[in-house]
Formats: sequence, C-alpha cells, structure tokens
Amino acid sequence: MVELKTIATHHVPVRHFEGGSGRPLVFLHGAGGLTADDPFLAALADKFRVTAPLLPGYGDSEEAPGLRDMLDITLHTLDVVDALGVKDPILVGHSMGGMIAAEMAALAPKDFSRLVLIAPAGLWLDAHPIPDLFSLVPYEYPPLLFHDAEAGAALMTKGVNFDDLEWLKSFLVTNARQLGMAGKLLFPIPERGLKDRLHRIRAKTLLIWGDSDRLIPPVYAQAFKKSIADATLASIPEAGHMAIWEQTAKVIAALEKFA
Repeated sequence: MVELKTIATHHVPVRHFEGGSGRPLVFLHGAGGLTADDPFLAALADKFRVTAPLLPGYGDSEEAPGLRDMLDITLHTLDVVDALGVKDPILVGHSMGGMIAAEMAALAPKDFSRLVLIAPAGLWLDAHPIPDLFSLVPYEYPPLLFHDAEAGAALMTKGVNFDDLEWLKSFLVTNARQLGMAGKLLFPIPERGLKDRLHRIRAKTLLIWGDSDRLIPPVYAQAFKKSIADATLASIPEAGHMAIWEQTAKVIAALEKFA
C-alpha cells in the first residue's frame, strides 16, 4: 500500500507516494503521470521502500513556473531526493522520468550507485524520429504505447470508452496541465543535450526496454548502452513503451535481479 504525502522544497510543496519496505528506491514517472492505484507502483512497493515524487503540475500538485528547463527540473528533483532524506536509493525512471534520472546521475554521479532507465527519453536519432506526443488525440496513444493496443486502451481508460465526452473532457484538461510541464523537456523534440552528459554517469545502470516499443524504439536502447560505461540491457518481449503495465512482473524481475 502506498500513501500520498507532501514535502516542502525551494520551489513548491511536492506531492509524493511512499510505501513498502526494504532497500530505498526512488521512482520518477513519465509524461502520463502517476496515481495511487498504478500497478507498477504497487509492484515496486512489494519489493522495495519506494518513494515516487510527482512533478509540479501532476496530480493535485502545484505548478512551478520557476522550473524553466532541463537543468531546473533536474536540480529540483535532486533537491526533492535530498529533502526526503533518501541516501543512495536505486534511482528508477520511466520515459520522461528516465530522462530526468539520467540527468541526475550525470550531474551528481556520486549520489547514486544504481540507476534503472525504463525506455528513457532524452536522445534523438534522425533516422528514428520519436512521434510528437503533443499532436496526438487520445485514441492515437495506445498503438504507440502498447504491444497490444486494445488491451492498452482499456488500461489507459480503465474501461471507459474514448467516446465518453465527460471522460474525454477530464482527460484533456489533465493532459494539458501535465504536458505543460512535460513540454519543457519534450517539446518540440525530447532532446536537451543529454547525449553529451551520459559519459558522466558512474552508477551501475540497467536499461529496460519493451521489444515492441513504437514510441521510443529499441534502437535507442543501443544508443544509451553505448554511451553509459557500466550499462546492461534487459529486453522485455510482448511489451511496448508501457512495459511497466503490460509486463509488470518481468520488469520487476529484471529490476530485482539487478538490485
């Protein structure tokens, strides 16, 4: 079971989920955000003492106009980890959260000995452009995010039909608020110079990638692996970008083995 708590930081109060026991683990969510009933969060809490901060603008957290770019957001998240008093946690990030985690490990290489990047954003390969999330409408997400688009749509909507106008209105309002923050890192393309800083990472690193990822295809896994000195790759079959939902047990098993 996880609880939603609040901690003060320089910019804004930060909402964060906490739960579980054992080795400390910090989880950074992707552009889609994080909720208390997220199955991956629950699975992490079964194995680790997990802390998962929300970025400003996500969930019921305040927005933070003072966070303007990659450096601001990275330093803010480092401050959050420091304020939480978590020492040398396993640092785990998914997608946009993986981009932030990689930046944190590059900027503060002595603070983290274990780094797990699950289909992280942050690199750009001209031959393999990443789709523009900001131009999509809801029904276009599942084919990009899931190996099984139909099952993925059900996971995203919790069974609500995309044609339900009340659900759609709520989704669009929430999405706009969240993507306002995410856009600082991902728009117009998810590239902020991370490739020039990956060599600074000293943490033992695990890359986890769904074999069917159509948003950030597995060719990016090889680019990350080549740039991080002590990196290994775990490929997850029958999983797309949301491998953490489609193949939760396999992702957790890879993480546990690494940890």
